[in-house]
Amino acid sequence: MTSPKTRLIARIDVKNEHVIKGIHLEGLRKVGDPIKLATKYYIEGIDEILFMDAVASLYNRNNLFHIIQEACKEVFIPITIGGGIRTIEDIAKALHSGADKISLNTQAIKNPELIKKASEIYGSQCIVASIEAKKRGPNSWEAYIDNGREETGLDVVEWAQKLVELGAGEILVTSVDKEGTKKGFDLDLFKAINENVNIPVIISGGAGKLEHLKEAAQIGDAFALASLLHYNINTIQEVKEHLKLNNINVRTNA
Repeated sequence: MTSPKTRLIARIDVKNEHVIKGIHLEGLRKVGDPIKLATKYYIEGIDEILFMDAVASLYNRNNLFHIIQEACKEVFIPITIGGGIRTIEDIAKALHSGADKISLNTQAIKNPELIKKASEIYGSQCIVASIEAKKRGPNSWEAYIDNGREETGLDVVEWAQKLVELGAGEILVTSVDKEGTKKGFDLDLFKAINENVNIPVIISGGAGKLEHLKEAAQIGDAFALASLLHYNINTIQEVKEHLKLNNINVRTNA
């Protein structure tokens, strides 16, 4: 039986109409235009796009719906939208704007029933549960909200298992400790989650070179890449070729 293909997802964090990137989700700097970058990555062969509103908590709403509408005119692969989605109405608006999936973190923790209700209405395949994880000890991580600033007291692995029960279709895990550092993934974190859930795990936070992807491809089902692409460290084609050379099953560009 052929193993599932590893997906490559371009993670595009947006603040005030600009794509931004930081380290540990802080110290944000502008790196481009969200629609131009999404179009570029689509043309170059990315499998999916993830748009995240980096300042949604400041405005108590998601400000990306119009960006999604514009992006959908140029981009014809799955799009996920996250940040500031708080209600079923917000989810409906996101999907109506053209998104294929929505990502929930803060609201999932504050109102777990939202995941359950959303998955019942729209199907688990539309619901990406997002976890911002910070290490607190050996093989122990805590879930954070508000772009990695606010602690919740929740154990990451236990919370991941709960998200599966609630109906999430996949889990996006961001290592806040590694995010933006380009020094490699927290492999222990992703391994701990992957071994305890039976839905796809998207790895995010720490990729700085091709070797990092090879190490982690045995653990997760997808990568959400930012620095590697935004700073032109590697092209999407180079990433896919490297993974193929290392016997990792990836989607080939049409």
